[in-house]
Amino acid sequence: MMKQQSNKRTIVLGLILIAVMALLSVAAEALAGSVSGLSMLLVVLKKGTVYALLAVSMNLLNGFTGLFSLGQAGFMLLGAYTYAILAIPVAKRAGVFQYYDGGVVQFSIPEIFSGFLGDVVGSVIGMLLTLVLCGLLAALLGWLIGLPSLRLKSDYLAIATLGFAEILRTFIQFEGSAPLTNGSNTLRQYTTFQHLYPYVIIVGVCILLIVLLVNSTYGRAFKAIRDDEIAAEAMGINLARHKMLSFVISSFFAGVGGGLMAMYMSSVQAKGFTSAMTYEILLMVVIGGIGSISGSVIASFLFIGCSEWWLRFLDDSSNNIGSFQLLAPGFRMVVFSVFIMVIVLFFRRGLLGDRELPDLARRMKKSFRKEGKHK
Repeated sequence: MMKQQSNKRTIVLGLILIAVMALLSVAAEALAGSVSGLSMLLVVLKKGTVYALLAVSMNLLNGFTGLFSLGQAGFMLLGAYTYAILAIPVAKRAGVFQYYDGGVVQFSIPEIFSGFLGDVVGSVIGMLLTLVLCGLLAALLGWLIGLPSLRLKSDYLAIATLGFAEILRTFIQFEGSAPLTNGSNTLRQYTTFQHLYPYVIIVGVCILLIVLLVNSTYGRAFKAIRDDEIAAEAMGINLARHKMLSFVISSFFAGVGGGLMAMYMSSVQAKGFTSAMTYEILLMVVIGGIGSISGSVIASFLFIGCSEWWLRFLDDSSNNIGSFQLLAPGFRMVVFSVFIMVIVLFFRRGLLGDRELPDLARRMKKSFRKEGKHK
């Protein structure tokens, strides 16, 4: 009974937070449109929102289950290509698949729903269903990859998943699959969300689902496997089943994140989804705290804000004083790397460790009460 009440409270608070964040995103969009110099604000918020989902999905696997996987870019790639292929309008396919007679797929899911639900409602429902398909296909691939690779542990699992991601990228660029994927050419002109708030709502709902999962019986089983596999198995936890479940769910949300990434970028090409993208997401998880959903979200926005906006002036050589050439293109990444080293040295477990923001709020409340009693 108490568990049901806790879940209901989490859902209500989560939905309220999502609504508040959606309203704030509308305000931020209006502010960026009216104030010159804030155009990068929308870029950071959109990209940071997408990366927040990707970091949380990776944290579910690496942080809460203790499985070291590096295949995130592969699931993102599958989600991005699935969305792009299924959302290109039929009239534009001949131009996109110009070398392959319009490609194999000759329909657009948003267009299908627009035909009988209207342009606005039909397009939105079609895009949402396409995102779900992105997640389902990524989950299916995760299940197939997990069958052989989850027998491995530690670094061997990381190498295996990284290899599968590279195989998928090679397959998509292979000339034989080009009528479906457009090969090494760019996919573009597909239907996307133009505003920020749909990204916030979709990512918010996905993260809320992950929070509910982590706080459920399955989530506790994941944590038990992370802490001690032998003890978890002795307690009756089916290791293979729960590892596969965590891997598939993480793959699902990575696929949805890949579809959102395709929306954000407005064009998709396989060569952009390299292992470096996986390392970026892993870095966000480490900076925020392995085992902290709040930490992953905060670190995602900090990472994107620093790399895309706040440190950009360091690449402008015109800001140098006198003849001393300190600032130059690429110097931004040097300073950014120093920041990361400082965080790793002084925050060994990340910014939040394995704690969440509500935990910090409760600790602060207790400390204030103790100080009040001493006075």
